[in-house]
Amino acid sequence: MVNKLFVDQVNVKNKRVLVRVDFNVPLDSMGEISDDTRIRAVLPTINYLLDEGAKVILISHMGRPKGKRDPKLSLAIVAKRLQRLLQKDILFLNDCIGHEVKAAVERMRSGDVILLENLRFYAEEEKNDENFARQLAELGEVFVNDAFATAHRAHASNVGVCKFLSPCVGGFLMKKEITYFQSAMEHPVRPLVAILGGAKVSGKIEALRNLINKVDKIIIGGGMAFTFLKAIGYETGKSMVEENMLDVAMEILKSAKNQGVKLYLPVDVVIAEEVDPRAVTKIVPIQEIPAGWMGLDIGPASTTLFAEVLENAKTIVWNGPMGVFEIDAFSRGTLAMVNTVANSYAMTIVGGGDTDVAVHRVGESYKISYISTGGGAFLELLEGKELPGIAALTSKEA
Repeated sequence: MVNKLFVDQVNVKNKRVLVRVDFNVPLDSMGEISDDTRIRAVLPTINYLLDEGAKVILISHMGRPKGKRDPKLSLAIVAKRLQRLLQKDILFLNDCIGHEVKAAVERMRSGDVILLENLRFYAEEEKNDENFARQLAELGEVFVNDAFATAHRAHASNVGVCKFLSPCVGGFLMKKEITYFQSAMEHPVRPLVAILGGAKVSGKIEALRNLINKVDKIIIGGGMAFTFLKAIGYETGKSMVEENMLDVAMEILKSAKNQGVKLYLPVDVVIAEEVDPRAVTKIVPIQEIPAGWMGLDIGPASTTLFAEVLENAKTIVWNGPMGVFEIDAFSRGTLAMVNTVANSYAMTIVGGGDTDVAVHRVGESYKISYISTGGGAFLELLEGKELPGIAALTSKEA
């Protein structure tokens, strides 16, 4: 990943620069932007291009319109917010390919910014359609990918365009993501501790297998912990357990032991009979989950244990919440983990949409070394995979 070219290593003066960004921002019930973190994250790249005298053409997706035009998922609302953040006029076009788009791009002057409409209004985007990619590529002379959150997808706007446009370089956000991740996973200051949470073991299995070869300790929380607890013989009541993953869970436990990696599971849990804000809750040791009840958060003893595990950590990587933190009664474990990680002396990297939300909710985001903008992309890096969106970029020696 480090041998790729980045935006500050190529000449962009007076050139049309096609920039893949991730403006897939959350909207509230009124259709307004509820969090503009992803827009702010790419401002350094956009401002650099403007300072260098480039003509900036921004492309992004929003939501899952399934290849059909959906006014609720138009990027027009993003254009307004971006205009305010850049303090500069933005031309928004209601398409991303076609004669009108091409004509508008040809009229651009240095320092102009155009935002094109949602790429996923075309089914060809997610299919990595060659013709669609070619039409996008024709708009630019240089391609910049600054959408780390979509780098694990081989789509027309991040992989396909690189067949028809050169150079293809990473933006500053992409560079930051890669640099932080590599410093944590390839050359970490030890002890290196990984925290994995979330619902299912099946979604994190490859990450676990890869991490066992890299980390000193692993903490497992969230719904996925119950598959491990069931595998070692505990009764888990109605807790989420992937029965087809019990053997895999045992294999991971054995592998961790063989590698000398300490693996920690919850010792107590917050239980209820259903996932409901009004449900009656109890805190019990993991040995005492009654039939008909389910574990929905780690308990206070687990919170204390995990804090002690992290006490001497020098590098912490965290993906996935400790419980159903969207419901107040089951949020304490995740929010306590945010506090522990945020106030640690370690270098801390947090990735995954749910984990990011929890960090922002506590108001401790400024204490985290780096919060990744990618959920799926971050997880695939944890799995040791090469991301297609990064692989497609021009190498330094090319």
